[in-house]
Amino acid sequence: MLRWNIGADPLTLDPSLNGASDGGDVINNTHEGLVREINGIVQPGIAESWTTSTDGLTVTFNLRQSNWSDGTPLTAQDFIYTYRRAMDPATASEYSWIWEYTNVVGAIDFVFADTEEAGYDADELWDAVGITAVNDYTLKFDLVNPTSYFVSLMAFYHFFPVKQASVEAPGGADGLWAKVPSLAVSNGPFKLTSYTLGAGLVLEKNDQYWNKDVVKLDRIEGKFIDNESTAYDAYVAGELDFIPQVPTSEMTRLIAENPNFYVFPLLGTYYYSFNFNDPANLYDNVKLRRALSYAINREAIVEALAGGQVPAAGFVPPGFIDHLGRDFFETAGTYGVVTDDGNFALAQTLFSEAAGEMGMTVAQLRTALAAETLLYNTSDAHAQVAQLVQESWNQVLGFQMNLGNQEWAVFQETRKNGNFDIARGGWLTDFMDPIGMLAIFTHGNAYNDPKYNNPAFDQLISYAQSTTVTSIHFEKLYAAQTLFMEDMPIIPVYHYSDFMYVKAYVKDWGRSVLGTVDFSRAYID
Repeated sequence: MLRWNIGADPLTLDPSLNGASDGGDVINNTHEGLVREINGIVQPGIAESWTTSTDGLTVTFNLRQSNWSDGTPLTAQDFIYTYRRAMDPATASEYSWIWEYTNVVGAIDFVFADTEEAGYDADELWDAVGITAVNDYTLKFDLVNPTSYFVSLMAFYHFFPVKQASVEAPGGADGLWAKVPSLAVSNGPFKLTSYTLGAGLVLEKNDQYWNKDVVKLDRIEGKFIDNESTAYDAYVAGELDFIPQVPTSEMTRLIAENPNFYVFPLLGTYYYSFNFNDPANLYDNVKLRRALSYAINREAIVEALAGGQVPAAGFVPPGFIDHLGRDFFETAGTYGVVTDDGNFALAQTLFSEAAGEMGMTVAQLRTALAAETLLYNTSDAHAQVAQLVQESWNQVLGFQMNLGNQEWAVFQETRKNGNFDIARGGWLTDFMDPIGMLAIFTHGNAYNDPKYNNPAFDQLISYAQSTTVTSIHFEKLYAAQTLFMEDMPIIPVYHYSDFMYVKAYVKDWGRSVLGTVDFSRAYID
């Protein structure tokens, strides 16, 4: 048995609806897609093999004969049902936008269709999508453009199959089926056998899993402990074997002294979103947005966190390689953002100029900002970052903004609905291309929390997505980030590192390069 702290109580465990890393970690252990990625290696999953046509426009997966956890056969039709549901605007999946980046024929027309438009016909739109079940065990995708990352993208949880009978069962609506053990039919290494809201869940080995012989754990007890200090104390007391975070006060010592504390680079960025729909319209002024960004000492923040994070001058993190073999992060530059205290004088100048443009005195602008709230979800680390930002703004710009925190599930809804002034954000990419980072800020994207809307930016992203020339793809992405940072709709703070504190007796656990944990081969020694 493995005792694992998942962190926050996931909002959902439905692969097609989930949009958070905590839910993704659970889903990655209960479900399996066409392929499975562990430690950077894409391995066969439900597909035992696949082929790509010479022109790169057709990808065909050959499925193995496998079963759902209830013993019924899993076929290509299950993927068809899943993908149609995930794309359908009526499902309202927060992640449906990702289909645009699969380049599947007809997918974006279905995903972004206006259901209120006269003549809207979901069946007709789906019929034009280039996904075909050739037979029960052959699944074919037709693409608009060759897409080098397509197969690896299928390892992402949004593309994992769900069983129609579970999704549509009484009591299973809106993804609730995935938290009800009697309905939570899955096809991965483990199956859900218990779920207690706010407390934890139990996963047990799925004897119907096609690769069950590699699964060594009989049981995983997952806890929903959202406080790093509480989880750490439980770990030290021998009550937990695997935790994803530790208190920041312990990080420096653990990195230096403990081989069981792991630090990984993570392809993601921690940031704050301005609310462009804020009733006071404070954040419409770009000079104010820049002043608030420039008044932050990012190096001091990552030093305080002491977890190997990288100060962020742009949004795309290190680790993405462009068409010339260069790191996108290093090539893109810093856009005038100084990661230490070197921009404080400029921040003060911009703040004063912003006040004048907004028809205020500096004192009035300070008063207006002091009435605003910097919102984050409950966490020691998030609180520490927010306090450091609050202190910087106070010292450099002369105002003290309020701090607010909410539990994770509530915070997600608050942020999604735009009920904030400035809110913490974090984005981890879902595939190995910078467009997976930048595209979330296109107009209408469910994760575009600031509600940033620049048609020129959207056009650059669209061009980067549609071109078949790799050099043009990256040229447009570099231009898109340059425009994005000129507009400064967010404050990039740092690029993530991933932490895991694991007992020495837990062996062969895995991790996706995108950060998802994998216990399919783990065992207790």
